[in-house]
Amino acid sequence: MSRSHTRTRRLAFALAIGLPLAALVVFFAWPVAAMLARGLGPEALGLLGAERTRRLLGTTVQLAAAGTIGSVLLGVPGAYVLYACRFPGRRALRAIATIPFVLPTVVVGVAFRSLLGRDGAYSFLGLDQTTTAIVAAMVFFNFSVVVRTVGTMWAGLDPRTADAARMLGAGPVRVFRTVTLSALRGAVASSACVVFLFCSTAYGIVVTLGGTSTLESEIAVQTFQLNLNAAAAFSLVQFALVALTLTISSRASRATAVAMRPSAEHRLRISDLPSAALTFAVVFGLIVAPMASLAVRSFRQDGQWTLANYRLLATPGKGAAGGITVVEALEHSLRAAAIATAIALAIGVPLAFALSQPTGPARARRPPEGTGAKRRRVPRGRSPESAALRAIESFAMAPLGVSAVTVGFGFIISLQGPPLYMGDELIPIAQAIIAMPMVLRALLPIMRAIDPRLRDAAAMLGASPARTLATVDAPIMFRGLGLAVGFAFAMSLGEFGASSFLASDDNGTLPVLVSRLLARPGGGNYGMAMAASVILGLATALVMTLSEHTRERNHVPA
Repeated sequence: MSRSHTRTRRLAFALAIGLPLAALVVFFAWPVAAMLARGLGPEALGLLGAERTRRLLGTTVQLAAAGTIGSVLLGVPGAYVLYACRFPGRRALRAIATIPFVLPTVVVGVAFRSLLGRDGAYSFLGLDQTTTAIVAAMVFFNFSVVVRTVGTMWAGLDPRTADAARMLGAGPVRVFRTVTLSALRGAVASSACVVFLFCSTAYGIVVTLGGTSTLESEIAVQTFQLNLNAAAAFSLVQFALVALTLTISSRASRATAVAMRPSAEHRLRISDLPSAALTFAVVFGLIVAPMASLAVRSFRQDGQWTLANYRLLATPGKGAAGGITVVEALEHSLRAAAIATAIALAIGVPLAFALSQPTGPARARRPPEGTGAKRRRVPRGRSPESAALRAIESFAMAPLGVSAVTVGFGFIISLQGPPLYMGDELIPIAQAIIAMPMVLRALLPIMRAIDPRLRDAAAMLGASPARTLATVDAPIMFRGLGLAVGFAFAMSLGEFGASSFLASDDNGTLPVLVSRLLARPGGGNYGMAMAASVILGLATALVMTLSEHTRERNHVPA
């Protein structure tokens, strides 16, 4: 490789790293640091030991723990049935179990209100606006996390170890406890930590279902009341809780690897019927029922079947002093999501390219000319370049673990004042920062699978760095680009936490407007919220379906 090519490659590498990092520093590190600085102020610190803060922290932890336990207890049998057993309709059940995770949290909350509220199918349970309803919605949302994480590993376990235990006289319970569960404990622990993180930051579910207050909902209340010191104190506690959860999750993900086989699936057996019955009950009773109830209730008003709720979408609803219509909010959401996706790709694609280099732009130490010494290759993962890339990747993935409410609050105290004085344009920027880690997660595995020798061969044949990028990297990256776009657009379209802080009355997004409609009295507003949630859910599902189709067509691993 010529010196000019080397300099060009180094410059491209520096730009691919430097520009995205600059954007993350301004629109992520600075707002979060501003939030932490305010939370460490004397007035905010005085609130950390208050009874109200301890009560909010206790409620948040209790709800998250309950949601995690429910998700694990129901998800582990589901993982076994949906990934380790073969039966007709398994693929359809897998797809249904995955749908809740891609739905906006506001849609999930509204779906459970339609199911548990007055005239709902489960109204006899009396759970409307209770903490039990919130926990059930958390399990609905995170069931697929446990199923997919644990099920993927369960399907690849070597069955010979369990067979040997049975031959030695161990019963089914003992085999599961000492062999299977031991092999899966890393996956179970990792998925439990992720679920706890999602449950502790489930702002949209708590706000739409009501019945209690958590750290995140109280941050919003205090911010709207302009009590920023209290909001900063609660944000600091929330940030510490998230950081602790991420630390535990990181350790859990380093569990010892187990022996794997390409596939250890078997046909559904009689002994599997209890697990299968439980899984079917969860899929249809906890997942299908709320979505079906939401769709049905959107066509009901005053006990009659009608399209009135959908016709009202072109009106601002009753009880509002002005405001926008659902149709206008949908337009705002689509426009903001498109801009956010473009920003997320502008940050994530160059980072994926740079981080996929084994040890940066110089993977081997070049000896002095004329010495005859061989080029000394630095072991991957041990060079200073590798350590720097790992630190950059961790920083780029950090928005995935920071609450969207924290990001929104940080934007208010850092970017809506001097020196930037930004306004509604912050909505797509916040959405992009939250969605960008998913772009990296979609692209990095594909880019890292590229054999570095392909790039070296192109350079030896005289291809410039730009030509190498266009002919080697770009075609392979394009295979995962559809999935990256789908995740970024779907997450931005349904984002509620940060948008609820940043959206004005005239530029609100659809999730924010749905929440406002639920807060207004009147059956018409409630019906409009149902219809708007159906549209938002269908739009999100359509985006993810198209991206999944692109993934399967390009043979991109899930």
